[in-house]
Amino acid sequence: MPDISLTLIVLLCLAALAAGWIDAVVGGGGLLLLPVLLLGLPSNTPAAHALGTNKAVAIVGTTGAAVTYARKAPVDVRTAVRIGLAALAGSSAGAFFAAGMSTDVLKPVIMVVLLAVAAFVILRPAFGTAPATGPATRRQILAAIGLAGLGIGFYDGLIGPGTGTFLVLALTAVLHLDLVSASATAKIVNCCTNAGALATFAWQGAVLWQLAALMAVFNLAGGTLGAHTALKKGSGFVRVVLLTVVFALVANLAYEQWLA
Repeated sequence: MPDISLTLIVLLCLAALAAGWIDAVVGGGGLLLLPVLLLGLPSNTPAAHALGTNKAVAIVGTTGAAVTYARKAPVDVRTAVRIGLAALAGSSAGAFFAAGMSTDVLKPVIMVVLLAVAAFVILRPAFGTAPATGPATRRQILAAIGLAGLGIGFYDGLIGPGTGTFLVLALTAVLHLDLVSASATAKIVNCCTNAGALATFAWQGAVLWQLAALMAVFNLAGGTLGAHTALKKGSGFVRVVLLTVVFALVANLAYEQWLA
């Protein structure tokens, strides 16, 4: 583990707790956790190590949230697993390309992605608020496998932040799910994308395991709590959290990129 202060370790653990809660509610916990890792780790730490450590932390909280959702939310586990297997392949491929990426490239990309998500949600105020329309058709499932599985899976391995949010948006749009059901399904898919990317980063030796293990405990607590909150509050609450998180992170990243 790199030489970092106790204060920074505490801050990273608190960030992992908050990221777990956000990720379980609406996805996108990595939009908080990865920038914190990129900013907090020593400047000579390769970006791939921040990405790999983020995956090792996130897979624990995502799994906890997925188990909580599966017990209480209407989830088509079979469809979620099929999408997840495609996502595992996509994320493994994306992780191979991530080793050469630098921090300077990651931050602007994350900002653009965040603004695109915010614009979409604002322009579609009723998006994800209607109840699920029924079982998905074969064509819808194949589209979800291609977009949410292979496409977003590749993005998850390559960059990562926002994957849960993009999965929620894609599953809501393609399978016509409400936001709570989409969040539940996304957690199962996200477990697969995290597993594929983590296996690749681990093989490359790009995971700070001691730091990840400590942060994962907090991420698990946040993920479990977040899933319970989303189930209790419903889709309207999830939408508000989504927009709040997106704008807060855009402001923070813009400050770090151009004003700090």
